[in-house]
Amino acid sequence: MPAISKLFFKTAILFLIAGIGIGLHMSISGVHNVTGAHAHANLLGWVTMAIMGTYYALVPAKAGGRLPMIQYGVYLLGLLIMLPSLYMLLLGNPQVEPLVAAGSLITFAGVFLFAFVIFKSES
Repeated sequence: MPAISKLFFKTAILFLIAGIGIGLHMSISGVHNVTGAHAHANLLGWVTMAIMGTYYALVPAKAGGRLPMIQYGVYLLGLLIMLPSLYMLLLGNPQVEPLVAAGSLITFAGVFLFAFVIFKSES
C-alpha cells in the first residue's frame, strides 16, 4: 500500500475518534448544538479521507510524487482550521466565523487538488 494511503487512513481514524467523541459529549450532556461539527468531522475527516486513501491504494500510479502529499497537507490544514472553529461557532462564538470560512476554502482547495490528481493523465 502506498505511503500516502497509510497516511490518509491513519489521519482518518483520528477524525473518527474525534467525531465519535463529539457525539458522545452531545449525548451525555444533552446539548446538541454542535451537531454540524460532529457531522463534518465524521464525513470530511473520517469518510472522505478514507475514500481518498482508498483511491491512492487502488491507483498507486497516482500516489507517487509530491502532488498527493501536497493535496493531503492542504486538505488536512483546512480541516484542522475549519472543524475546531465550526465547533466554537456552534457553541455561540460568532467571532470565529472568518476562521470557519477560511478553513472551508482551504478544505475545498484540497478537494480541488484531489480532483486534479484524479483527472490528470497517467504519464
